[in-house]
Amino acid sequence: MPPVYILGIETSCDETSAAVIRDGHFISSNIIASQIDIHRRYGGVVPEVASRQHLEKITFVVERSLKDAGIEFSDLNAVAVTVGPGLIGALLVGVAAAKAYAFALRLPLVPVHHLEAHLYANFLEHPERKPPFVCLIVSGGHTSLVLVKEHLSYELLGSTRDDAAGEAFDKIARQLGLAYPGGPALEALARGGNPEAIPFPRAWLGENELDFSFSGLKTAVINYLQRARQKGDETCLADIAASFQAAVIDVLVEKTMWAARLTGVKQVALAGGVAANTALRSRFQTRAGEEGLNFFYPPIEFCTDNAAMVGCAGYFHYLAGHFASLQQEAYANFPLVSKNK
Repeated sequence: MPPVYILGIETSCDETSAAVIRDGHFISSNIIASQIDIHRRYGGVVPEVASRQHLEKITFVVERSLKDAGIEFSDLNAVAVTVGPGLIGALLVGVAAAKAYAFALRLPLVPVHHLEAHLYANFLEHPERKPPFVCLIVSGGHTSLVLVKEHLSYELLGSTRDDAAGEAFDKIARQLGLAYPGGPALEALARGGNPEAIPFPRAWLGENELDFSFSGLKTAVINYLQRARQKGDETCLADIAASFQAAVIDVLVEKTMWAARLTGVKQVALAGGVAANTALRSRFQTRAGEEGLNFFYPPIEFCTDNAAMVGCAGYFHYLAGHFASLQQEAYANFPLVSKNK
């Protein structure tokens, strides 16, 4: 059979990315134009700036992805694009570009959910893996537990009621005076601290409750810092970072273990930007082994937003014939639903 080439496009936040995926998991190219240096000046992502940067970079990354893949536009079988959730202005750039390429090349347009793309990042590294499995998707904007029943069939088991884990990392990093992006900086600081130094709270929300809440933990850390500053007490920032990180990781890992027990699955996975956290990966590995579960996760380069994961998810939608019209819209908020019915 001839190869199937999917062009993936991702612009949901501050990464302009295009990739060519062959037969679902072979990465022919994966081009990412990062905006970190630009947004670092502001201490976080500025939506209007992100949208303008996407406009400036989208054509370049698409053309470069084809060049690096060694194929022509005529070799493509479909165009897959993230349609939501995300920053609406940023998403519109990617969706408009994808529709233009699909129209000009007379190719199917494949809409992909952002969380779904993160799920499928696991199949880039582990194509032999098969559902069912429970996946924790944890990033700056999302903290969700998803049961992947089979390809393109999902059940949302739990999600955050307030701050996402990555958002909490970034906010506490700012309180500690760390530079953007806060998550990696806080993780680096935590390596030199004692994770048991400060007993920050864990929000369990009840036995076998699979939703998350990190606002109380965030407030506890901020109050601890404010009290210390008011009293003039010395604080060990590394201990604070390590104790905060441990509180987040405890809840993320244990709720995933609960989800595996409740659903009866024998596999658990990680995805999303915070999945790059080495302490989180290590704790998952240990607890999964204790529970007799198989544990897998994407390489670090596929944890953050990228078009390769969009192309991978798009491949399975392409096989299922899930195509959109040229009236396809972008959505700032967009529920993850099964599409294999």
